Amino acid sequence: MSKIELQHIDKFFGDNHVLKDLNLVIEDGDFMTLLGPSGCGKTTTLRVIAGLEKPQNGKVIIDGREVINCDEAYFEEPSKRELNLVFQSYALWPHMTVFQNVAFGLEIKKLPRDAINSKVTNALELMRIAELSKRYPNELSGGQQQRVAIARAVASDPKLLLLDEPLSNLDAKLRVDMRSELKRLHKEMRTTIIYVTHDQVEALTMSTKIALFSQGVLTQVATPMDLYNNPMTLASADFIGNPRINFLAGKGSFDGKELSVSCGIGTFRYAKKDMSDNPVPSGEFPCVVGLRPEQIHIETEAVEGAIEAKIYASQPAGSETLVSLTVGGHEFLSKQIGIADYNINQTVYLIIDPNKLNIYDKSSKYLLKYAV
Repeated sequence: MSKIELQHIDKFFGDNHVLKDLNLVIEDGDFMTLLGPSGCGKTTTLRVIAGLEKPQNGKVIIDGREVINCDEAYFEEPSKRELNLVFQSYALWPHMTVFQNVAFGLEIKKLPRDAINSKVTNALELMRIAELSKRYPNELSGGQQQRVAIARAVASDPKLLLLDEPLSNLDAKLRVDMRSELKRLHKEMRTTIIYVTHDQVEALTMSTKIALFSQGVLTQVATPMDLYNNPMTLASADFIGNPRINFLAGKGSFDGKELSVSCGIGTFRYAKKDMSDNPVPSGEFPCVVGLRPEQIHIETEAVEGAIEAKIYASQPAGSETLVSLTVGGHEFLSKQIGIADYNINQTVYLIIDPNKLNIYDKSSKYLLKYAV
């Protein structure tokens, strides 16, 4: 396993500042996912770690050993970093069998034949494709080819495994299956994995930590649940979650002990212990209230303390129903488990736990109050 440190990394492509003073620590044994929209810098970060890109500034340290030091113009070749990569394309040799494809890298290293056979067999068994060892790539499905590519990467027992959107070419069912395989692989190999994706479901379901990128800036590093429950910026909150989080305009004030927030669904007060360390504006200030769709419970009969609302539209989808609601001119979305049947303009009553709300400063866009 490996610990990786990136210190003050800047990377330019021409005038395009792709990575902006990036600082990131990936602990030994982490399954760290680099998450963000296209063009945010996540793949460039992976390539810098691998040695496929040279930054203009900063250091990269693997297991306490500097592999990049821009101040001293030092750059360690990728082949010396004890890592392997799996890309979006499978890159299998079409004229070689599965066994030969997995063995190829070990043969280049001139390992003894017995060691090669043992490592290849173990890798194929780990990826549950031992029965495919004599087949050629054109005889395999996309999911099977991806398993071969991963088996090839793990056969040499790398300390660090880098995966760049490896599931993006697979259909939805295969992606679900491969997520399970990769999570199991991480547990069994106990190696450090760095995984690049724009798919938040992949990130939330597989990772031990997620590094969220936006326009070349690392905006947050957290466990999947911490990132989902308490995104530290409005942009992070807007990106994480499907369906997306509801935002309501509000007014806030803080007296040093208590945060008071008024918005379209009510007025709420929060103790200082539930607030983040981000600075709070003085006096009354505009804020944004974040509410996850699954935190809204709908009742068809009046309930004490519930908020009256109107059904705007209902979208049953088998395992869940998405419901668009209006409250005092504000429209937002609720997610109900199972099939729920509502009529347009039907009056319903909403139960919302105020503690589950995120509060953001509209000006700085930073989180002020945690969802607890």
